This record gives sequence, structure tokens and C-alpha cells, in this order.
Amino acid sequence: MGILQSYHMRLRRKRLLFRALRKDRELRPVTNRTELVRPGDVLLFSTQRNELLRLPFFLKYYRDMGVNHFFIVDNDSTDGATAYLEAQPDVSLWSTQASYKRSRFGVDWLNGLQRRYGDGHWCLVADPDEFFVYPFCDSRPIRALTDWLDTCGIRSFGAMLLDMYPKGGINDEPYRAGQDPLEIAHWFDAGNYSITRNHQYGNLWIQGGPRARTFFADKPKSAPALNKIPLVKWSRHYAYVSSTHNLLPRGLNQVYEISGGEKASGLMLHMKFLNTLGEKANEELARGQHYGDGREYAAYAEGARHNPDLWCKWSERYINWRQLEILGLMSKGNWA
Repeated sequence: MGILQSYHMRLRRKRLLFRALRKDRELRPVTNRTELVRPGDVLLFSTQRNELLRLPFFLKYYRDMGVNHFFIVDNDSTDGATAYLEAQPDVSLWSTQASYKRSRFGVDWLNGLQRRYGDGHWCLVADPDEFFVYPFCDSRPIRALTDWLDTCGIRSFGAMLLDMYPKGGINDEPYRAGQDPLEIAHWFDAGNYSITRNHQYGNLWIQGGPRARTFFADKPKSAPALNKIPLVKWSRHYAYVSSTHNLLPRGLNQVYEISGGEKASGLMLHMKFLNTLGEKANEELARGQHYGDGREYAAYAEGARHNPDLWCKWSERYINWRQLEILGLMSKGNWA
């Protein structure tokens, strides 16, 4: 990367950090338990709106994984999620009625909170419908992963978003609060992915899976990006650029090997395709707060009306992380 490009990247990062400071004023603290955070704690950051149905299992999943504290921004929920989160002893909660779109889809809010509270901590960013899977996650807590990353001098960890879906219509089986969504949506596409490299930021750009073949079949290049860098040893000088797809400084985006071999990586199991999809898509489409004027949610709303069956003859039933490594969707690298 040339000197001029490096200068522009530093300037871009400073602008993002300034935006985060400015947007921080939009957040009203509901309950601040950050005094409970200890050095070495693994922290999770998330934004949510009207996800009361999903929150019980979301919190349980990450507590069982070893996350120590949750930093959550509630964007004007009306379903009781705010009161539920306020009562959780390991959650610090902020609320805002400000525009999700004008906060760059929540990225500015979380950049600000990570700058204030995440410095020196391993920070995981996840939506309420995303579930992090990493090598040995069935037998080792997330702290084992972050300790190994620290030992190796690795500051960021990549994880592809893997869309999960049921066999049969997505509306056929209702999801219950507290239920493991894998009980319903336990199928995924083992292939059907395209990978390119973003030369500006150096991150990979991944598309495909059931969303591309079902909801964006006529415009595959408009399909959602599946590349994520959700786990980072945070510094107050870092900033996410676009969701968790890429961040600055630029070197944090190289979560893949360029000289042969493999770097350790994980997956985010994406549980969007439950019977709640249609209602959620219509709500978000009406709000008009999502990327690209809600093109993605328009596709979901239209598709959900027909109760689509995303299963196909190439679908694989989820077993565990080792299966995902064998399929080449994630890797343990040299972590033994």
C-alpha cells in the first residue's frame, strides 16, 4: 500500500472515530454495569430492536461460551426487550430513538462503546440471530481461543456468516422464546459461495448460500456479504468501517493466509430463517432504516409470503464444528 493510500486510510479512521464520538450523544444509558468488567474479560457488543423472542437463548448461548459482559444498544424497542435486558445482571444497556440508518446501521454506536469500554479486551460483535462457532467450541471456552490468539500475536479473527434454515417451509414450525434455533434451522449450504478480495481494505468479500440462490437469484452480486471479522483484541484507535465486514487499521482485515496454509477461522451461524422472518422483514421495510433502501428486506418480505423451502438436495445437516472444517468452511489452523 502506497504512502498516499496509507494517509487516506488514517484519515478515514479518524473520521470514523469522530463520528462515533458524535453519535455517542444519541445513546441514553438505561443501566450501566461496566464497573463489573475486569481486565481480561471477553465482551460482547450488539444492537437490537424488538428481539425479545430471541434474547433469552442469545444471552444463554454466549454466557455458556464464556462471554463476561454484554454491551447492548436498544433502538427504540416496543416489545418489552428493553425491560428484559435491563433486568439482566451482566448487561449494560443503552437506548436510542435516533436513526439506525444515520448511525451507519448501528456501527457508529458500537464503535463508540468499544472505544470507551473495549480497549484492551477481546470484543465480539454479534446480532441476536448470530451464533459464533470456533474450533473446539464444544470443549473449550472462548477464553481458550483468545488466549491462544494472544500467544500467537493475532489481533483479529475471521468468521463467515453461514445461513441456517429448516427443511420445509420457513413458516411451518413456530420458534419459541428460549428455544435453541438449531432445533428448527439445522440445514446449510455446504458450497455455492464466491470469494473475492477487496483491494481497498484487504478483506475478503464472500457471497452465496441460500439467500443468493433464493432471494437474489436474478441479481447475485446484490446478495448480502457473508464475510465477518467479529472478534477483535480491541484498541480505542480501531473502528469498524462497514458492519463487521472490515475495519481499520487495514491490517486487521487480513484474517486469511496469503503465503500458503490456513489461518484459524470460525463461523457465525445465522438464524434469520425462522417463522419470524416475514413479520420482521415487513417491520423493517416500513421503517426504511436498512442498507440500500431496504432492498434486502423487500426480498425477504416478498419471499416469506410464499413460505419458501430453502432446502435442496445439496443441503447439509449441521452436526458440529469439525464437520464444518472438513467441508472447508472454517479452519483450526495450527491451533491444536
